[in-house]
Amino acid sequence: MSQTQCTEEAGADAYDVFARACPSRGTLEHVTGRWGSLTLCALSGDTLRFNELRRRVDGVSEKMLSQTLHALERDGLVIRDAQPTNPPHVEYRLSPLGRAAAERLQALIDLVETRMPDVMASRESYDAARGTG
Repeated sequence: MSQTQCTEEAGADAYDVFARACPSRGTLEHVTGRWGSLTLCALSGDTLRFNELRRRVDGVSEKMLSQTLHALERDGLVIRDAQPTNPPHVEYRLSPLGRAAAERLQALIDLVETRMPDVMASRESYDAARGTG
């Protein structure tokens, strides 16, 4: 399939993330964006309530976490379980698709965290060569 083709026919081969209008781009953005990736990985260990998740993903606003969860739920990556209690009891957990995505993201996070000394040295070298930093 060329980079400009994307159809919604049955099968994974019908989608091409490099095609401008392909819906897979939106899902990729939801999964790989800062809050999406952190939310998925935070949920990989357990089912969490909204405020537990917000504390785990340090720095995310309530509004942004809510938007992120809605997008991930719509894409089938997160399952929202609302119990009919007063006050409402809502929990979030990963779907099988979300778990598969989180496993791959966690491997990337592990790589980045492990290699940060190399990244920091590279930044210092880059900045020194350009007189910035």
